[in-house]
Parts: sequence; structure tokens; C-alpha cells
Amino acid sequence: MRIVLIGAPGSGKGTQAKKLAAKYGIPQISTGDLLRAAVAAQTPLGLQAKAAMDAGQLVSDSIVLGMMEERLNDKDTQKGFILDGFPRNLPQAAALDTILNRMGRPLQSAILINVDFDLLIQRITGRRTCRPCGQMYNIYTSPPKIDDHCDLCGGTLHHRADDNEDTISNRLRVFETQTEPMVRHYQIQGKLTVIDGSDDINRIFIRLCKAIEQSTLSNLEIARLKKTLNDSPPKVETFEKTTKLEQKAKELLDITETNPEVPPLQSSSDAIKEATTMAVKKKARKSAAKKKVVKKKTTAKKKAVRKKSAKKKAVKKKSAKKKAVKKKVVKKKGRKKKSVKKKAVKKKTAKKKGTRKKKTAKKKVAKKKTAKKKARKKKAKAK
Repeated sequence: MRIVLIGAPGSGKGTQAKKLAAKYGIPQISTGDLLRAAVAAQTPLGLQAKAAMDAGQLVSDSIVLGMMEERLNDKDTQKGFILDGFPRNLPQAAALDTILNRMGRPLQSAILINVDFDLLIQRITGRRTCRPCGQMYNIYTSPPKIDDHCDLCGGTLHHRADDNEDTISNRLRVFETQTEPMVRHYQIQGKLTVIDGSDDINRIFIRLCKAIEQSTLSNLEIARLKKTLNDSPPKVETFEKTTKLEQKAKELLDITETNPEVPPLQSSSDAIKEATTMAVKKKARKSAAKKKVVKKKTTAKKKAVRKKSAKKKAVKKKSAKKKAVKKKVVKKKGRKKKSVKKKAVKKKTAKKKGTRKKKTAKKKVAKKKTAKKKARKKKAKAK
């Protein structure tokens, strides 16, 4: 539910925005609150805005739009939001459309709370605000029980200096000139709803809720028509454009309002309930699909890791086998070399022993010969 509330100062759009936010559970966003929060938090945009305000200048559209984009990215705006008093002119409206379309969350409805200028002047001049708690009163339409004191906290009520007739008349003229092109812009888009804001607050609120529910119902019907067209495209080219779909949805809405027997659009509340259930189911399907995708990815990753580890193990085993084979070959070669060396050493030692024996035998033979010669010589001398 993405809504813009448009209204002149004193039209009651702020009060209605708070009531709508409480009913539908979506945040109310106003430029004043954004500026105060950004300045208090001393964000970069807040510091720029403070510098402009301190210099007595208006805060530029670029700063305001930057703050708005940051706020619309917060989690609490995912279900929807109510823009209170923004945009104020056609350039801001066009820039807001660009931001929301980029986010994929275009504006659904722009509601203009229309109030006569004389009544607006009476409302604003009679406006009183409690300084401690911020509660608002009007001495003409909703006065406090005790004059100049808040009913909630008992604080003193404050009357703004610029809430005088001349200032208000000027502000209303500026509002009219700036807002008229913007209102036409939303009217061309088929998003504008005009509500009489001169009635009682509660009755205005009922009208607002009905307008919002009808716009939600129209969006639901457009979605249904798109789905049926996608499932079974007609032979004749009908409802090809979004504008035609919107027209058909409005026709169906009129039929359901005049003929209560037509299911399933007996009331806007039923349609909203159906829309919420459809959204919940869609989210559930998306989350289930995401979980399946995540599971597939995780299993695929695990398998890939297992394959890699198995490959590494196989490579390690192969390398280990190769190393073992190499070691065996090296050991065999070493053994062979050792045996060859031993044999060569044995041969050498055997040769040495043989030569030694031969030498010793020769020596013995020589000794014997010399001994025999000596014996012969002795015999000869004896004779």
C-alpha cells in the first residue's frame, strides 16, 4: 500500500495520515520529520540541510529526495508507506516516480483532501499545539477541555506566529499554483482520488479507507486479468495495455458493487483479504523455491568438494605408488651395485692371495735350491 496524501495547510492530511498508519500498520513519512531526524543524527544530507536552513534558504529538492530515497529503503516501508505532504510540486512528483520505479514499488494512489479556503483559514488560525507532547487542537473545531492546556499531559498550548490570516492566504495561493500541475500529473496516471475534507474527521477517515480499499481492489483485479491473459491469451488482441486492464478492473469493481451475487468480489475487504492471502502464498512459494535453490547449490558444492578431495586422494595415492616403485628400483639397483662391488673385492682379494701363495712357494723353492747348493758345496769340500 503506497499512498501520497495531498492537501493544503490545515486540510487535516497529517491527522488522517496518522490514523491510516495506525490502521494499516505502515509508516507515515513527512519531509519535516525527515529533516529533523537527519539534522539530529548529523547525517551528510542532514548537515547539508542544516547549512541551508541556517543560511535562511529553502532546502533543495535534491537533498529532500535523497533523504526520501534513504527512508523508503528502510525495512518498515516494505509493506507500504503514506507520504504526508510530499511531493509538493510536479518536479518532485516526477522524481519520486523515478525513485519508486527504480525500486520496483510504484505509487498506487494519490489522494487529494479538498477543503474550501475560507474553512482552511479558520482551521489554521484556530490551531494550537502542545509543546511537551505535540498533541494538536483547534479552538473552533476540536478545542481542549481546559483553555490553553493539553488534555493528555496538561502542557501549555502554543499558537504559531505565522498562523495568521495574511500569511496563511499567501501560503494557500502558493500551494494552489504548485499543486495544480502535480494533481493533473496523478490524474493522467489514473491514480488520483479527490475526497471532501470539510466534514468530520472520522467520516473523512472512512472515505479515505474506502478509497484506498477500492484502489487496492482495482490493482488486485488488474493482477488477476494479467494472469488470465498470460495463462490463456485471447485470439483477438484485447487488454494489451495496462490502461485497458485498469478500465476492465474498474468495470468489474462497478459490477461487484451493484451486484452482490457476483463472486469473489462481494466487498473490498474480501478482496483485500484475498490479496493478502495471495501475497502470503506467493512469499511462501518464493521462500520454498529459494530454499530448494540453496539446497541444490549446497549439495552441488559438497559434491564438487568431495570430487576434488577424491581426485586429490587418487593423485596422492598414485604419487605414493610411483615413489614406492622408484624406491624399490633404487633399492634393487643399490643391492646389485653392492653385490657387484663385493664380488669385485672378493676377486681382487683372491687374486692377491694367489699371488702371495705363488710368491711364498717360489721363495720356498729358491730356499730349497740354495740349501741344496750349500749341501753340495759342503760335501765337495769334505772330499
